[in-house]
Amino acid sequence: MTYAPSRLREELAYIAYHFHWQREEILDLTHGERQEWVREIARINTRVNESG
Repeated sequence: MTYAPSRLREELAYIAYHFHWQREEILDLTHGERQEWVREIARINTRVNESG
């Protein structure tokens, strides 16, 4: 299964921006793990925005 390079860049940028993780650290995650972190960041952002 191929993974769209644009989607991978989007996940990398999103996680790196919010958690300040290095590119290599994020690439070491499996696709599923990256998706879990993307969802968790989205949940955090939703909670922050709703309480603000």
